[in-house]
Amino acid sequence: MEDLTPRRRAILESVVREFIATATPIGSKTIAERCGLGLSPATIRNELAYLEERGYLTHPYTSAGRIPTDEGYRYFVEHLMEEVELPPAERQIIRDRLYQMPLEMGQWLRLAAAVLSQIAESAALVAAPHPPRSRFKHLKLISLHGSMALLILVLQGGMVKQRMLTLARPYAQAELNRTASQLNSLFEGRGPREIAMKLPQLSPLGKQVAASVMEVMKQVGEWANGEIYRGGLANLLHQPEFATVENARRLVNVWEERSILKALMAEASDLAMGKVQVIIGKESPWDEFKECSLVLARYGVDESASGALGVIGPKRMAYERVISAVRYVADLMSDMVRRLYGNHA
Repeated sequence: MEDLTPRRRAILESVVREFIATATPIGSKTIAERCGLGLSPATIRNELAYLEERGYLTHPYTSAGRIPTDEGYRYFVEHLMEEVELPPAERQIIRDRLYQMPLEMGQWLRLAAAVLSQIAESAALVAAPHPPRSRFKHLKLISLHGSMALLILVLQGGMVKQRMLTLARPYAQAELNRTASQLNSLFEGRGPREIAMKLPQLSPLGKQVAASVMEVMKQVGEWANGEIYRGGLANLLHQPEFATVENARRLVNVWEERSILKALMAEASDLAMGKVQVIIGKESPWDEFKECSLVLARYGVDESASGALGVIGPKRMAYERVISAVRYVADLMSDMVRRLYGNHA
């Protein structure tokens, strides 16, 4: 991108901000009144023509004012936009809403998607946090009644799973303790494949418990990889960019197509922790998002568990506020992951 003169930067910023606010093409008279440069409409028209020639602006039809192109939005995001934070009172409300939720994964992620969509006034996605690899920490076996027992499995990173087991026969608690101790010694730090290699060394009871352990560990990985929580589609459909039936239908189809949303979240999962990525219009590798802007971030704790979140909005989005919202919610969710996964996170 070229280094625009201060005057051209101010005019481009004025066009972008006014178009974000009004969704209508911006004329030279409006800029003359709003940008405070003391320029005549004729001078502004010349600068608008230059910015259009350079690809930062366009106009819908001959007599219309200008609107930003994807390149114009990109220049705004890279060079003109201010780093802002959400107001303290709003940040406190968001914290209170997220922190009052018990640490049950599904409820927490569903609420996070709803909160983010509300702040950004767009659609939001949240992918569940996922450990780099599911590994065994320890287990307990608790005798209940008859042949029933409770398996409490703790994975590295602090995730706890419980499962009811129907055993081949009733076992005394002392025998369950001995089996749990043996399995803890054999399985510590191992993944499902490594646990499977230890099966020949086990008693029938040990093999049954080990089979349940491997099944739970597999389900943890599959569930975390597959769950994407969504919120705020109506916010997006109310935007004028999606007023036509064709555009609205395309957006709804994307919203229901899980493979595309998974690919989008996979894009965010490669980001460095704390970084926010903005993808504008045709920069997107997915044709379905060519009329949208995407603001993505990764949350969690490196080497422990991480997930991804993002906002889908029109290219005419309030970038400063949306980026601030995504960054703040990602920070809160990283803190929640630390709490959920315990000291190991």
